[in-house]
Amino acid sequence: MTPKAKNSFRHKLYTIIFEAETTAGKVFDVVLLLLILLSVLVVCLESIKELAIAYLPFFRSVEWSFTIIFTIEYLLRIYSTPKPKRYIFSFFGIVDFLSIIPTYLSLILVGSQYLLVIRVLRLLRIARIFKLTRFIDEGQVLSKALKASMNKIMVFIGVVLLVVVIVGSLMYVIEGEASGFTSIPKSIYWTIVTLTTVGYGDIAPATPLGQMLASCIMIMGYGIIAVPTGIVSVELARSDRETAATRVCPNCHVEGHPADANFCFNCGHMF
Repeated sequence: MTPKAKNSFRHKLYTIIFEAETTAGKVFDVVLLLLILLSVLVVCLESIKELAIAYLPFFRSVEWSFTIIFTIEYLLRIYSTPKPKRYIFSFFGIVDFLSIIPTYLSLILVGSQYLLVIRVLRLLRIARIFKLTRFIDEGQVLSKALKASMNKIMVFIGVVLLVVVIVGSLMYVIEGEASGFTSIPKSIYWTIVTLTTVGYGDIAPATPLGQMLASCIMIMGYGIIAVPTGIVSVELARSDRETAATRVCPNCHVEGHPADANFCFNCGHMF
């Protein structure tokens, strides 16, 4: 095969595997999504003890069949893309790799095949395949808002951790082992459970002072839950970016390019 023909073949393969605009590309992606759903279903069914006892050899055969198919697909993606390293270390490249490695890992670590459920992350491509640009646009806005909120949320979490440690230590001193607060770490656990309004009830204060402090923590919990929501809501209100997820950059594999885009907004690669 001549270099020109080889490059042409790789380009056609890239179009089918990475793009969903052509009929062949859409068929490829739809079939791939169906295989992913079936493979996850098999893993879930295998976790049911009664079915595993009766059909374990069948389940394992099907799992290996899917893994071989996805391995071939992963290698074809590496072969067809102009920048293999960019794909390998991209989000979807890592997900594609993690979706096949548990089966091979199960040869060494028993039970690791159940980690194959990570394949459901590959279903994120469904929005691009079926041109659900509205959902991708909203997803990008949400992602931008979360990134912008990260520093504020981290500061908030730091303050909450300080409060949790202080209150946990106080509860250990006030209640002691008689009430189940056998150590500061366990008291901190109780504080986290109470502050987040989960309230398992496995540990409870018995003294009036401890109950008073617990009441303060419970009331504080309602206010604390609202803070991260407010931070993200403000950033969401500020995030308004128009995107259209119809093309994938062959250089950096970033999605979200309009159909008439000439350059990648991430790396500047020319389409």
